[in-house]
Amino acid sequence: MNMSIPEPKPLAGTLRVLEFVVQDFKDRAEFGFKKYQTYLKTNNGRDALMDAYQEAIDLVMYLRQAILEREMKEL
Repeated sequence: MNMSIPEPKPLAGTLRVLEFVVQDFKDRAEFGFKKYQTYLKTNNGRDALMDAYQEAIDLVMYLRQAILEREMKEL
């Protein structure tokens, strides 16, 4: 797969993704509350940039995994 080829303009589609993302945020906040007994707050003693950076690295790894798995199915 050539990663530099731009994707075509999207079609009209069916479902509005925003509502799902908002619900995902709410669900994730509740998951965090159950795990840590608090919601994410400022000045919590953690380095938010480092946390976000490490999560971004994980995201890229998962994305590349999915691309590789899709390519393997296409063979």
